[in-house]
Amino acid sequence: MAVYTKISKRDISLINKKFDIENFKSFKGIKQGIENTNYLLKSKNNKFILTIFEKRVLKKEIPFFMKLMDQLSSLDIICPKPLKNKNGHFLIKLKNKTACIVSFLTGKSKKNLSLKNCYDVGRLIAQIHIYSKKIKLSRVNSMGIKKLKPLVNKIKFKSREFNNLEKFLHINLKDINKNWPKKLPHGIIHGDLFIDNIFFKNNKLSGIIDFYFAANDYFMYEIAICVNALCFDQINSKFYLNKKKVKSLIKGYEKIRKLSNKEKKSLNVLCRGAALRYFLTRLYDYTNTPKTALIKIKNPREYYQKLVTHNKLKTYKDYL
Repeated sequence: MAVYTKISKRDISLINKKFDIENFKSFKGIKQGIENTNYLLKSKNNKFILTIFEKRVLKKEIPFFMKLMDQLSSLDIICPKPLKNKNGHFLIKLKNKTACIVSFLTGKSKKNLSLKNCYDVGRLIAQIHIYSKKIKLSRVNSMGIKKLKPLVNKIKFKSREFNNLEKFLHINLKDINKNWPKKLPHGIIHGDLFIDNIFFKNNKLSGIIDFYFAANDYFMYEIAICVNALCFDQINSKFYLNKKKVKSLIKGYEKIRKLSNKEKKSLNVLCRGAALRYFLTRLYDYTNTPKTALIKIKNPREYYQKLVTHNKLKTYKDYL
């Protein structure tokens, strides 16, 4: 979540005319995240999230996200449910951009997850993977491993802060592509399950948000993304893999869906690919995001460290 597009009271008034619900009385920009513009909307008795889709999200793909959240909600996965306007559509136009309003989830994200939290996240993503078989939707992963080379070419490496990185990135991307697994179990994955996209209430998992990178991909790739995002501990400016968290995450997952030996053998290269994917997008945002954007840029060096860590590991047992 972030704020690129500014709105006014007049825009809120126009929104109120489009929906047959209690009028929104106030709005506030949400700084967290880096992809779309988001506002917290408040009516007299309820809260909602307004999302304005920015350039990284293709307009033709937005209906996929709306239908996915709507169907997951109907399957009792606690996630934002998109509202339909008076014309029965999920999407509206705002500031010449596509926008939507979704329900507000109670709870909030945590800075650090406990082993029990990791176990619960593992269970939830396995449930989503199982349910994805019932959802007849499909989207190619726009940030899949085959899509990363063009991103490398868009990064500005002139900054002294990132000396010698270009060669490092190309070597890793080539090796990861070479060893990427084939024909693993797949379906719809969340694709961006970071700690700030997972909500807890009274220390219990209360839902997940931000499905705008959801796509069809390997289920094990989702676990790799979660290992990177949830299973490293930060001490000062260093990031260390917490193997107990990895074990708990996978234990929770396998409570719902068992992993095959082929999936387990692929964990290292998938973790490397996931770390590279976020390292590249953070590098791109760090060097290309306009200074006028109301946004908190995430440090790309975190994922450099994580990629180096994975490069030193090899087998599934190395993570447990």
